[in-house]
Amino acid sequence: MDMNSFSPMMPTSPLSMINQIKFEDEPDLKDLFITVDEPESHVTTIETFITYRIITKTSRGEFDSSEFEVRRRYQDFLWLKGKLEEAHPTLIIPPLPEKFIVKGMVERFNDDFIETRRKALQKFLNRIADHPTLTFNEDFKVFLTAQAWELSSHKKQGPGLLSRMGQTVRAVASSMRGVKNRPEEFMEMNNFIEIFSQKINLIDKISQRIYKEEREYLDEMKEYGPIYILWSASEEDLVDTLRNVASCIDRCCKATEKRMSGLSEALLPVVHEYVLYSEMLMLTEEIGKLEDKVECANNALKADWERWKQNMQNDIKSAFTDMAEENIHYYEQVISDI
Repeated sequence: MDMNSFSPMMPTSPLSMINQIKFEDEPDLKDLFITVDEPESHVTTIETFITYRIITKTSRGEFDSSEFEVRRRYQDFLWLKGKLEEAHPTLIIPPLPEKFIVKGMVERFNDDFIETRRKALQKFLNRIADHPTLTFNEDFKVFLTAQAWELSSHKKQGPGLLSRMGQTVRAVASSMRGVKNRPEEFMEMNNFIEIFSQKINLIDKISQRIYKEEREYLDEMKEYGPIYILWSASEEDLVDTLRNVASCIDRCCKATEKRMSGLSEALLPVVHEYVLYSEMLMLTEEIGKLEDKVECANNALKADWERWKQNMQNDIKSAFTDMAEENIHYYEQVISDI
């Protein structure tokens, strides 16, 4: 990663150093704001599923109103992703969270799973909203604004012009799979994806293991406080000392819980999102096989590739910086309590 994007000031402490790190600011041209909230469980004779409320606020003239509220289930998000892939086969479509249960979850619809999915679905929609091309996709607009019956009717319509063009592009890509003389830049892209995939998957595994070990450490540390309290009842000369130790352990537990919360909210979701990106990019990269037959497709993918790499670098920098700040807070608090 290019460290020139940092602008450090002269810090007076580790925490102030973290706070002084700045990233390049992009112009604030945002005119589409999307929130996913209020998950609601639905039980039918056939299935059980969750819907989420989606609130969209916009100043765009092509929308009939400035605010919309709809409810969507996971299958609707899958439909949207599929339509975007059909219409824009040379662009990097943001990933959705996995359909099935993720590691560490016991029940499919427990609160943690639902909240994790809600955040991921909101990130998915905002990634699309921030994309210079995908944000103007007609199916995306319908997804955000149509009532349930309108969306069902729209889904039954045949593929539009962009979807048919996308199918043609994929057909040509499939026919070119045997081509050996591929542009060098796409070979470099392929090499980058393979290396990135290996590294981000390794980081994901290590991060998950760290979180698991932190959880086990916290559970064990919570058992110590009550032991020191009980011990103080039988040691008159050590009452104050033992109670102070118990109090210190309690504060350390709270600090550890806060640090774990930062890990689960700031780092783990970002890393896992790019694991999903890496899996998807393995497929998107095949567009390079089109070569001169679809030069505009090559140009579209190259432009989106550079945009994606810049976003990836900024996201991962931010995630690790936030995690470093959480760790500094943790150790400063623990030291101050000793």
